[in-house]
Amino acid sequence: MKRASLRDRLRYAFDNFMSRGTIALIGGLGVLSLVVILVAALILSTTGVHPEDSGPLGFFEAAWASLMRTLDAGTMGSDTGWGFRLIMFGVTLGGVFIISTLIGVLTSGIESKLDELRKGRSRVIEEGHTVILGWSEQVFTLVSELAIANANQRHPVIVIMGEKDKVEMEDEIRARVGDTGRTRVVCRTGNPMEPTDLELVSLHTARSIIVLATDEEEPDSQVIKTILAIVNHPHRRPEPYHIVAAIRDPRNWEVAKMVGQDEVELVLAHDLIARIIAQTCRQSGLSAVYTELLDFGGDEIYFASEPGLTGRTFGEALLAYENSALIGLCRNGTPMLNPPMETIIEPGDQVIAISEDDDTVRLSGRSDLGIDESAIQTPPQAPAVPERTLILGWNQRAPATLNELDRYVPPGSEVTIVASHIAGAVEVAGLRNQTVSLHEAETTDRQALENLRVGTYDRVIVLCYDGLDPQRADARTLITLLHLRDIAEHSDHRFSIVSEMLDVRNRDLAEATHADDFIVSDRLVSLMMAQISENKALNAVLSDIFDPEGSEIYLKPATYYVKAGVPVNFYTVVEAARRRGQVAIGYRLLAHANDAERSYGIVINPDKSGVITFTEQDRVIVVAEE
Repeated sequence: MKRASLRDRLRYAFDNFMSRGTIALIGGLGVLSLVVILVAALILSTTGVHPEDSGPLGFFEAAWASLMRTLDAGTMGSDTGWGFRLIMFGVTLGGVFIISTLIGVLTSGIESKLDELRKGRSRVIEEGHTVILGWSEQVFTLVSELAIANANQRHPVIVIMGEKDKVEMEDEIRARVGDTGRTRVVCRTGNPMEPTDLELVSLHTARSIIVLATDEEEPDSQVIKTILAIVNHPHRRPEPYHIVAAIRDPRNWEVAKMVGQDEVELVLAHDLIARIIAQTCRQSGLSAVYTELLDFGGDEIYFASEPGLTGRTFGEALLAYENSALIGLCRNGTPMLNPPMETIIEPGDQVIAISEDDDTVRLSGRSDLGIDESAIQTPPQAPAVPERTLILGWNQRAPATLNELDRYVPPGSEVTIVASHIAGAVEVAGLRNQTVSLHEAETTDRQALENLRVGTYDRVIVLCYDGLDPQRADARTLITLLHLRDIAEHSDHRFSIVSEMLDVRNRDLAEATHADDFIVSDRLVSLMMAQISENKALNAVLSDIFDPEGSEIYLKPATYYVKAGVPVNFYTVVEAARRRGQVAIGYRLLAHANDAERSYGIVINPDKSGVITFTEQDRVIVVAEE
């Protein structure tokens, strides 16, 4: 084998030096420049060569003269004496080649560093911040809600990491969310499933971590891998994390829970939306109630300790608050939604209340509540009548929606499913209270809808198709809703319409169709995740509210509780509901049902001393078992 020559060795050493990067180049060029300056200074100081108009130069004076000529070639224009000129000419040439190269390397290095910072690859130095891992449409709702929740905090920060350009993420947030108030949003580019990238967002100092699924295939597997990367990170903190994540497929629930254990709070997204659709289609306005409870714009659910209630019953505690609405108790960490009215409140119990803020859950101390006994009335006993439901469209949430709806409708009910393609219909087997008929047709075809005799149904549910981008899916839904509105205007039979939407920006357009409810699926899931990220204990309460077993939220006719046309305060309504084992938390006025400025007539947690006069069409919002 041929031995390496000196030239080869020098070239190899030079290549290795060059591969060390910008810092090494700057250092090498700086040393070389210094050598040129010092050599010139040494020659001038030892040989006595000097300009004709001055005496001999000392070493430091000669070094300074050499430095000035390396930085600016024009400096030597005033030199005198050919010996001095020749030496300075050599120094200037060194400056032209070496210093210019050094400046170029510095410029290139600075540009490279700026590009690196632009890509969002620097580590975040924050404490008590909220981390969002992943990028999807849900980011905008989460940032907006968390900014409202953090309005009373000092220096709140949201850190987002996704596989997208940092500047693009920041621009989209500014365009879609707007002003975030006191909350600062920091974006970083990285893969949430990579432990090295997770170092960028300072998980060990984060208050909560929200894991989002992308719109790619197998989103649950990405969520599970991200949770696995967090809890098994080699540099993880010893204290438990507070992780919130949404799982779409129920079959992945156990795996995600096994990976995250007590550190993760899971939201089963498709089941949640299916339950809301099933409940809302039978109770107009219920989706607006859920939105009011889940967003941070009004009243929210809080836990509070109140020793003054110890020894009293839960029924008595309902009337002990003026500006808060109790919905349950928390005992030994376990929430009890609408427990029996005779339940005794024990030491250590917490009340679960809907209130404006956690510090507003205070006893009123009032004894004269002004309850009007003459206005309280008993509801009529109406027989259960089989119901007819029409479902237009099909997606992966449809089987769960059917199963949930089967829990509420009377026996003998019917459901008709119409879609251009129906997949997974076998999953609807086993329904007890409904019979199902399937038809393939285009739900945007007016003639197909006419042939269905839509006016003969009690309710219509419009679902978004899978496999389409949100805008195309919502566009098909809007066309269907426009046809339904026209059919309803020419029908003698009143039927309710509940529609699923994917993009909240399309809701304003959909409201022109005068459908009864619009369920923006991703928005509701995002609102729930934002609430849980602020208070981990809320997951059990919200899961209980959406669970068909036990107590849930209902909108019942106001005349079931008090007489129509009679002014009463809300204490009277709460008392009327209490006698039926229910908790009244608000009401809906039909006169404002189409007014978005008035929350579609929804009033949650009204002042109990405030007087209201109900009509026959108004509703009282209660937490009840049925």
